[in-house]
Amino acid sequence: MTYPLTTLLALLFSCAGNFASEPVSPQEQAYFEAIQENDVPLKRPRPGEWLYEHKEPGQNLAAYQRLAPIRPDSLRRTVFLQPVGRFTALQRKALQATQQYLRIFYQQPVVLLPAVADTLVPRSARRRQQGHEQLLAPYLLDNYLKARLPETGLALMAISAKDLYPKPDWNYVFGLASYPHRVGVTSIYRLQDQTLTADNYIRCLTRLISISSHEIGHMFSLRHCTYARCAMNGTNSLPETDAAPNRLCSECQRKLSWNFQYDTTQRLRELAVFFSKHELQRDYALANRDLRKLP
Repeated sequence: MTYPLTTLLALLFSCAGNFASEPVSPQEQAYFEAIQENDVPLKRPRPGEWLYEHKEPGQNLAAYQRLAPIRPDSLRRTVFLQPVGRFTALQRKALQATQQYLRIFYQQPVVLLPAVADTLVPRSARRRQQGHEQLLAPYLLDNYLKARLPETGLALMAISAKDLYPKPDWNYVFGLASYPHRVGVTSIYRLQDQTLTADNYIRCLTRLISISSHEIGHMFSLRHCTYARCAMNGTNSLPETDAAPNRLCSECQRKLSWNFQYDTTQRLRELAVFFSKHELQRDYALANRDLRKLP
């Protein structure tokens, strides 16, 4: 089964057993209590917004643990990114930055694979729409990606240079994902407002790291956050995506930290360095605000 990224549906996994609960160190507990003070509760949703259209219960740490999400082990540790198509130098720069961000965000290795030509998509699975070519996203998902998640892979996300469409009667889609198979495809085309330039590079990068981290989070069993402004908030549109921070709330950080067992303070410091280096001022300010809360 596939799910459109435009709707960003969180998969309702069946319970596959429970992991043993690892104790939280006093340092980690102090970290979560400190940054929780910076969580911003969600406002009442307005018509057209995700939570106005979708009544979701949310997910706390206990609910996440019951899902028995995939965990890194001695074999599977790596997130793979697969570019599809021809990319400009500036687009390649955005892909490389996304690789760096995801490595920090998940504290796991991330490999940016060599680009493959979009000629792997046959003429029957492409079309021209409003003056530009589009690729059929389900074809990429079902006929290419599902069979190519490496044995060492936690997840595989393809990023297309060209626009995507999900079926003939849809204008476009940001992408598709199969969460049980831990594969997905998105497109940089709409995120860069069709053409990437020096003027819109930061906006495009902010969107690309947001959508990539969000969708891969679903592959790791994170559901939409209904507690606070968070990178795992569901969104219905690019403006709603733009309004969401590239910051996990304290509850979603607890889930990810419990699963991947990383150093939370180190992760936060690395995120702050990344945001500063790439001039993502809003997200740097949020990371720095969390850093100031730490003992």
